[in-house]
Amino acid sequence: MNRALTVDDLLFAGIALGSGLLAAFALRILLRWLGGHADRTRWTGDDVIVHALRAVVPWAAVVGGVAGAAAVLPLTRTVQHTTNQVLTVLLIFVATVSAARVVTGLVRTVTQSRSGVAGSATIFVNITRILVLAIGFLVVLQTLGISIAPLLTALGVGGLAVALALQDTLANLFAGIHILASKTVQPGDYIRLSSGEEGYVEDINWRQTTIRNLSNNLVVIPNGQLAKANMTNFMRPEEQLTVLVQVGVAYDSDLEHVERVTNEIIAETMAEVEGAVADHEPIIRFHTFGDSRIGFTVILGVGEFSDQYRIKHEFIKRLHKRYRAEGIRIPAPARTVALQQGGVVIPQQRTGEIEPGGLSTARLD
Repeated sequence: MNRALTVDDLLFAGIALGSGLLAAFALRILLRWLGGHADRTRWTGDDVIVHALRAVVPWAAVVGGVAGAAAVLPLTRTVQHTTNQVLTVLLIFVATVSAARVVTGLVRTVTQSRSGVAGSATIFVNITRILVLAIGFLVVLQTLGISIAPLLTALGVGGLAVALALQDTLANLFAGIHILASKTVQPGDYIRLSSGEEGYVEDINWRQTTIRNLSNNLVVIPNGQLAKANMTNFMRPEEQLTVLVQVGVAYDSDLEHVERVTNEIIAETMAEVEGAVADHEPIIRFHTFGDSRIGFTVILGVGEFSDQYRIKHEFIKRLHKRYRAEGIRIPAPARTVALQQGGVVIPQQRTGEIEPGGLSTARLD
């Protein structure tokens, strides 16, 4: 100490410390009030910012009070310098953690703002968090008077060795970054790979992509394999898509009548079934003179990939019921099965029966 400690010094130090604590308490109440208002807004980014400020602002007020108390006390130059450094490092640490929360929270908010299945691209979240914390660590070293130039040089040389040892891991990392940056696949997309895996993309992290299929199971695919695979993305360039339903009617059917009735069922299904595109124009195309029927294709519009199963289900039920009411036949396929004995084939007229030593024609419905 440069001089003796007095009661006034303790009094002023207590006032400075109490002011810091009181300011921290008041700021916490204010931020809680702001958080309540942020919860009522549509944008979730303000919730992230207020939540991060709750951590850094009260601590900054406490650090300011401690610094003020240390300033009025008769401390030696060494103790004063050490105290200031400790408080500065503490403040930088709290600010760095809070900044990491804000930035990663905003990144997560952007990735979750897409329509469809909720998910997050944690590869960007983790990379952002690591970068912010690394910058804060370097600032702390610089504040403590430690030169960071040799550290950066050592990291550069060591990074080459690490890159050679972790080739597969780095390949998956950069493949994931490339996939997200090129917007080929995003969380929430429904994809199908040439190898057969399909489902909604739940997450793309630094090593792998997680897919949730319609049976609610998770499929994990390395990013490098995903980047090299032939893939169909059913959400791009838009979520709406068309599905084909194959139908056939008997040769004695009035095709104009068939087309009119089918159009009515399409319009009814598009208007009443959830997930269907209400303004979809009915499309029917006759295309085949088959063995037992005239085949045609019905094209339906669906809002999203998984909606097609419900829409096909309702459409087929309604179409079958209406065809029966209108007298439109959907013929069953017929197949002739011949039994041969002694190189002689004897056709049979009865359906579904086989006589000893002979053959039969069977109609399979």
